[in-house]
Amino acid sequence: MSLPFRALFSRRASEPSVIAVSFGGETFEVSLRRNAQARRYTLRVLSATRDVVLTLPPRGTLRQARDFAERNAAWIATRLAKLPRPVPFADGAVLPLRGVPHRIAHRPQTRGTVWIEAEGETALLCVAGETPHVARRVHDYLRKEARRDLDIASRRAAGALGVTLRRVSIRDQSSRWGSCSTTGVLSYSWRLILTPPFVLDYLAAHEAAHLVEMNHSRAFWRQVERICPDFRRAKSWLDANGADLHRYGNGG
Repeated sequence: MSLPFRALFSRRASEPSVIAVSFGGETFEVSLRRNAQARRYTLRVLSATRDVVLTLPPRGTLRQARDFAERNAAWIATRLAKLPRPVPFADGAVLPLRGVPHRIAHRPQTRGTVWIEAEGETALLCVAGETPHVARRVHDYLRKEARRDLDIASRRAAGALGVTLRRVSIRDQSSRWGSCSTTGVLSYSWRLILTPPFVLDYLAAHEAAHLVEMNHSRAFWRQVERICPDFRRAKSWLDANGADLHRYGNGG
């Protein structure tokens, strides 16, 4: 006999949103999500965030979900092992600021916040303050630099197209690099500051072109090519390297 709706709702409200499974001496957190259209249990590993997600059908049970995750623990471990290792923002870590490798150099005894120095042929991203604040300071600095570069590039692209944008917003989007609202707000991932300038310029041209064509029609791509003739090279760069950008700032 199927459960009454009220009893089914109560059971779901009390169940956990995350379970843990182990394999090979490691423990993995698995997020649980119900989907009204799901017909079976499925597992996904999100490459951008390294999250493991188990989808349950409407009447799936926690016990069945846990059994399913444990049977597939080896698969989870294998998929996670194939992903690029996270690069936390810590002393000695190397990140590609504007496509150029920079090594984080913690300077705890120096006044200031974050600045760039050269050390021979190596670029340094210097960070002042105590160790617990290094990651946040690097992250804040990258977001600030991304906002500045993307605001300049977006307004330049909009001007070339003869349109006006409302403002530029910076986020940490995992599924897209940018978006354009019907109100003229262009939103971007801060991680674009980790790409070479020609890639960031392409994304700005792409989103600004949506102020003219809110679609991906041939007319839209003609607008993109008009102000960014090299857009295919930038698209190819993102296809080859985009997923790797999500590992920076994670895992620490």
